[in-house]
Amino acid sequence: AVSSAALPDGSPAVIAIVCDGVSSATRPDEASAAASAAANEVLLAALPRGTHPQQAMHEAIVAAAEAVNVLADPPGQSGDQEPAHRAQNAPACTIVGAVVVSGLLVIGWVGDSRAYWVPDDRTGPPARLTEDDSWAAQMVAAGLMNEAEAYADERAHAITGWLGADSYELEPHTASFKPERPGVVVVCTDGLWNYAESPQEMARVLPPDAAGRPLRAAQVLVGHALDGGGHDNVTVALLPFAVPRHGAGSDRA
Repeated sequence: AVSSAALPDGSPAVIAIVCDGVSSATRPDEASAAASAAANEVLLAALPRGTHPQQAMHEAIVAAAEAVNVLADPPGQSGDQEPAHRAQNAPACTIVGAVVVSGLLVIGWVGDSRAYWVPDDRTGPPARLTEDDSWAAQMVAAGLMNEAEAYADERAHAITGWLGADSYELEPHTASFKPERPGVVVVCTDGLWNYAESPQEMARVLPPDAAGRPLRAAQVLVGHALDGGGHDNVTVALLPFAVPRHGAGSDRA
């Protein structure tokens, strides 16, 4: 989902939500569609009311999870049935979202879909703004493997967080940033970042005019993944980010 809204003061807010179905789950396409639609709807309602974008993002992910949970209910039954029954191969997906508003960039996610930051002038360092809910990330965080070893393992992409009735306790991640220069936010599935994993690789692949031509730049990124093998579905959204010249900072939750 890509959409726009206006804050109470009339300033614009731009939204991008990307979801990726869990291949081992039933109806993962429906899970992704339900999650992205629900998250987008919440953000479009909350931001014009004056809800802080980071809080709105948290609420959006919770709503997305509820929308996916409902898909586990057989027709004619409610979500009150036994959790074990509902959780059998339940529809599931990841989610990552970004909101650009008034010099503020807000990110939210569950799973291993990612958001990257690439400054327009390429003089500042690019950055990955999300931290995967995955086996590899857990191994690195625990100090049991370095990043190269973890991502070379066949278990690397096993996710430890997702939206779905069979998920563990939902823990939406959110972060807010105030970059000090204009740039582009890349919101994508692992079908793209498998072929441009590091922020530096993503910056190299992203066309220099991405801020002015985001749709074409998104097409270039998809083409890069397909040319590399395209072994997974590839979804990407780009949000240009123009900011006033004041200091940088971030808040995480």
